[in-house]
Amino acid sequence: MAVIKRITPRPFRLPLRAALRWGKSSELAALEHLLLEVELSDGSIGRAEIPPRPTIYGETVSTVRAALDYLTPQLLGLEAEDTEAVQQVLNGFPGHLTTKGGLDIALWEAWAHSEGQELPQVLRPQQHRVRVSYILGIADEAEMLTDAQAVYQAGVRVLKVKVGRDLKGDLQRLQTLRESFPEIELYADANETLKADQASEYLKTWAEAGLLYVEEPLPIEQVSARQALRAKGLLPIIADDSAFTLRDLQRELELNTFDILNIKPARSGYTASLQMLERARAAGKGVMLGSQALSSFGAYQTALLAFQGGVSAPNELAFHLKAEGGFCNFPALREGWLYWGDLEGCHFQPEAFERYAL
Repeated sequence: MAVIKRITPRPFRLPLRAALRWGKSSELAALEHLLLEVELSDGSIGRAEIPPRPTIYGETVSTVRAALDYLTPQLLGLEAEDTEAVQQVLNGFPGHLTTKGGLDIALWEAWAHSEGQELPQVLRPQQHRVRVSYILGIADEAEMLTDAQAVYQAGVRVLKVKVGRDLKGDLQRLQTLRESFPEIELYADANETLKADQASEYLKTWAEAGLLYVEEPLPIEQVSARQALRAKGLLPIIADDSAFTLRDLQRELELNTFDILNIKPARSGYTASLQMLERARAAGKGVMLGSQALSSFGAYQTALLAFQGGVSAPNELAFHLKAEGGFCNFPALREGWLYWGDLEGCHFQPEAFERYAL
């Protein structure tokens, strides 16, 4: 059996056409991520994109390197297909979600290559196409419309709109988008910015405005308030920050705080993501896949899970359209849909990656 021989992080920087702003103060001006390479004893290599998010997970490029320094000696020599042993190492190291998520995905790909297969052959689809959404950050009207126009021309038909910094202006921004792009469907991401005593009013207003859902309207520590808000059935609620891990998800399922689960393999890896999908599906919840503002390569590896059974909501697989370049030939969208047959032709482009490597 092939064992883990080498784990190498390679930082890169990918410029964005414009900054992404969300929550109370977070901003992303470029993708300063790491490409993780895992090599097995038989020469097979697996890769994954690690997106440090200091304001979300408390991770930076430096902490990713430090975490890998700690984890690598424990992983070297383990059989790639010994999932139990690998997960025991990862689960024994709290936090560092995107570091561990990247390790898990890279190991999946390395194992697939060791078996003479590609990831699409291992992660067989259960549906032939999925809807795709694009994250539209907080911006002035001109920038917002320019961004929306660019992705609309690229085939996007669902927008996830960041709200919360200027609550009085959110409805006007949504109305402007509705008037400018009548074919596009909208939903909101509040990033925990609403207060409990105002949340019902806003959800009612957004529902009347035709929004599909709202993501994390309340701070995650306000568990009782989130539970009560969801029970009112005003607008379907997406769980994201409140369900980072399997343990988080179990709590939210027991309290019934959400309607749709946003699974982001970049922070949970493939192994836990598939388990989270199964638990949400068994509980009758909707599921979407989120790409954590990744390059086209990270979007590709995330998209492979979007075709699993139980994924019914639009998937955040279009953020790479905001990047100036990339190193994976992510397929074009067709009237809002991504097709499995198109995705199978996507692959990592090593020469293109070197243009962005640091």
